[in-house]
Amino acid sequence: MRQGRLAGRYPAVAAMVVCALVPYLALSGALGPITPIIADDLHMSLQTMSLGAGLANAAYAVGTVLAVQFALLLPQRRMMVVYAAVLVFGSVLTAAAQDPAMFIVGRILQGLCTSLLLIAAAPPLFLGFPMSRLRSTAVIMNMCIFGAVALGPLIGGIQASADGWRPLFWIVSLISVAALALSLLTFEDAPPADLTAPKDPLAIALAACGAGLAFFGASQLLTHPFLSVTTIVPLAAGLALIVILIVNQSVKARPLLTIRTMLTSTIPVAGIVVALFAAAASVSATELSEGVLATRYGPLHVGLLYLPEFAGAVITAFVLGFVLQRRPLQYLPLAGMGFLAAGILVFRIELPPSQALALVGSGLTGIGVGATVAPALFVAGFSLPSANLQRVFAIVELLRAVAAFMIAPVFAHFAATVGSGQYGGAGIALWIGAALAIAGALLAVVIYGLGGARPQAADIQTFLAGASPAWPSPPLLARVRRRAPARVAAQDLVQCE
Repeated sequence: MRQGRLAGRYPAVAAMVVCALVPYLALSGALGPITPIIADDLHMSLQTMSLGAGLANAAYAVGTVLAVQFALLLPQRRMMVVYAAVLVFGSVLTAAAQDPAMFIVGRILQGLCTSLLLIAAAPPLFLGFPMSRLRSTAVIMNMCIFGAVALGPLIGGIQASADGWRPLFWIVSLISVAALALSLLTFEDAPPADLTAPKDPLAIALAACGAGLAFFGASQLLTHPFLSVTTIVPLAAGLALIVILIVNQSVKARPLLTIRTMLTSTIPVAGIVVALFAAAASVSATELSEGVLATRYGPLHVGLLYLPEFAGAVITAFVLGFVLQRRPLQYLPLAGMGFLAAGILVFRIELPPSQALALVGSGLTGIGVGATVAPALFVAGFSLPSANLQRVFAIVELLRAVAAFMIAPVFAHFAATVGSGQYGGAGIALWIGAALAIAGALLAVVIYGLGGARPQAADIQTFLAGASPAWPSPPLLARVRRRAPARVAAQDLVQCE
């Protein structure tokens, strides 16, 4: 078996995952203040920029499904090298863009390869090393998934204050080159996961068409009414196709994604609900509050006001590592939803927020999101055998991408068109964001209660061995299902008497 010089060395593999995920996710959070600069330099309208961002996010969502299919049928580590090479190409293409087409194609390749690398590289980081490394992996993944996004406003503000954008994109290109170099140095040739697995072009087509249409419709909200044909038709059609994908994978005998297993079990469903509601509430609230603050302060000043959000991500990353093998892991997402709702409400106290309110709000939001999305991913993943980890990641990231990146433009459009006064719409949208965080937490509690699930410490050793999930998860609505037959039996007994 061919191996790279750093194969099997945890620090090098972890660094590869960080370099693979950070570029696109950090840019997603940094684009806001530099978007007008890019548009002016490339002679591109803001609507075209919005379209490019939507298509890049759609590619990120589709890549989660593609990665599972490729991992089953193709040599996984060889494909990781291909993904990293294409990421470098996309990053260089974007940094050197001379026209809108180059920039948009580069961003699409960045989004696609980031999700491909996430699904291909992250599960081996969990499963390929001793249990003693799992806590460090949890911290790293939380920082990659949310920490990079949280640092985005400051990065974008620094670049915008220099009245440029290419230096940032060239730095991203260098990080992508580092990811490629590390993928070669840590290379361990591995066979496909399951050559007998079915090919599922229908699932890939549904994911591609659904995400593409949904994100296209959302991107048009910058210049079109919500109920116009240009927005509502592709948006509704795309969401319908995503629902059809879920139903198709749920009823299929040999599905590509383990949706049926996840959606019939209590704890994974609760984890998915928390991740979706948290993603929808947090991204929308951050972009709304950032836009409101931009009317009072410069981009660098706004970025500094969001620095506590990154601090919150760091704190919760280490908290996640501490509770990973303890019972509080299942309570952490619920606590995070409370912090998230509190952060949004602090932003809502005064519009635009004062500097003190912005610092407190961003800090609470950072703790909230850091304690919800990644921990909910672990809660769902630990509820199934470790062999399903890639598919669990794929499902959660697909749905999270739709909730986070598609709903944000809807909230922004809502804030700009509803309400009275300059900030009336933004205030209403922030109320909705807080309500989403609270509703997500309550719904997860109800799901736990109706399923009869009880939080307990994860049996990581059994999980890593592949023998069983880290904890038992009762069937969805198990208590309701048990009561229904008992009630029928009692009625039959009465009739017999």
